[in-house]
Parts: sequence; structure tokens; C-alpha cells
Amino acid sequence: MPRMLDVSDDVRAEIGDEEADRLLAGENTPGSYDCTSCRTPGDSEQERTSTVLFIGDETAVLAFAHATCLPSQIVTVSEEQLQGAVRSITGEDAQGPGDTAPGQAVLGVTSGLVLIEGELRPALVVEPTGPIARPGTATDSGDEFLPLLIEQGFMPVVSLDGLPPVLHGWSVLLAMGRLHAVLQPGTAGGSPVAWWQAHQPLQVTEAWRAAANKTQSVLLFAAPAGSIGRQPREDLLRDALDRTAARGQLVASMMPLAGT
Repeated sequence: MPRMLDVSDDVRAEIGDEEADRLLAGENTPGSYDCTSCRTPGDSEQERTSTVLFIGDETAVLAFAHATCLPSQIVTVSEEQLQGAVRSITGEDAQGPGDTAPGQAVLGVTSGLVLIEGELRPALVVEPTGPIARPGTATDSGDEFLPLLIEQGFMPVVSLDGLPPVLHGWSVLLAMGRLHAVLQPGTAGGSPVAWWQAHQPLQVTEAWRAAANKTQSVLLFAAPAGSIGRQPREDLLRDALDRTAARGQLVASMMPLAGT
């Protein structure tokens, strides 16, 4: 079945007309995929999908993204960055599946406006694609995602009636109107480091950016894998957040906005 696929001229020139035509015909394109930008599921049979070609020094990897997240394009990265990107996208190393654990969980990040105390607040919702183990423990030892965040200063949320407290030292990096990273304090008082970083900056809506610039802050909600899911509308996202909070599976914080 033909896919709702976008293949840019640059990508077509790199992979060749024959391969591009096979992709558009659906021969080499997965119906479902995890977006290389926002890390949430997509379906090239149901929604516009971009082909994104990552090119390293020795390796080239074709990935897929929601067209609303990224346009079809070529992304030139170092070989080391490409290997890391492949591990994040697939849970496998490009040079062999034995180099890393299959199914490695990655963080999916969704932006949206959430009504709290009568005002629309810019929010990011973080949900891993699978259970998160505590560093140094076996991957089947249980999901430690929320306990790890609570240890970092995130607060459990039982309702969205009020604003969560500010998490000092953390910030959300927005540059040129796009979301780049969530930063956490560096070790031993060093420079902030990325807790989460987009492979390519994520687009946010004008309304989201305006709200963030107005309040100079962003709310970050986090929940275990499978608790929220990818919601197509902000009202459905709010409903999912409310249900997750009521189950005691939501933590949150407020972070200063870095950039514009």
C-alpha cells in the first residue's frame, strides 16, 4: 500500500530514485515506526511521515519522523553521534545488534498547553518507551523511572489543580523557536548537562512558545511507560494527565525557560 511519505529532493538524490520510489510505494517502509524526533509511535499509512537520512563518516541510516515534527531532510552527524542515534531509535547498534540491549527504552517528549489555575501553561510530557532500570541494575529489575525522578526533586502529582514547585538548576532550552533540550545541573557544580536532548530541534506551536515566553517557565510532567500515550489533541492529553495523576503515576516540576 502506498505510504503518506515525504522524500525531499536532497534525500532522493542521496538514496537514488529507485530506492525513493520503492519507499513511496511502501515496499521498504514500515507502516508503523517510532518518530526519530519525538520518540512516539507513528503510522505512515495514516499520517504524513518524513524520511530523515542520518549520514555519518562511514554509516548512513534512514529514519522516519512525523511530518509535524520534522521535514524530510539529510542530517550530517559524526559517526559516534550516528551510532548513538541508532541505539536510541532502534535499541541496536548500527554495526551489530549484540553491542547493546535490544529494546532499549528512550524518552518520548510531547509538548502541549495545559490549563492550570485559569491560565494555559506550556508543558512537556515525558514518557519512556519502556521500563527504566536504575543504573547498574538488570533491565528486568522493575521500572524505577518515577523513583529516580523523585530523587532528583520532581514532586508526585495527585491532581492538576495547582502548579508544581520550581526545580532549581533544571531548565528547558528553546532556541530559534524550537525545543532543543531539558537541562539538569552538572556534577560538582559544573555546567548544566542535557537530561534529554532532541536529535533535531522539535517544533512547538506559536501558542506554546508565546505562553513559554510570557511565563518564562515550562511545566514538565513525567509518567511511566504506557500510562499516557500519544494524544492527538491537547484536551485528550489533559484527560490522560488527570487519569495518570489520579492513579499516583505522575510527577512534575516547573523549570525556567532558557532561550526564546
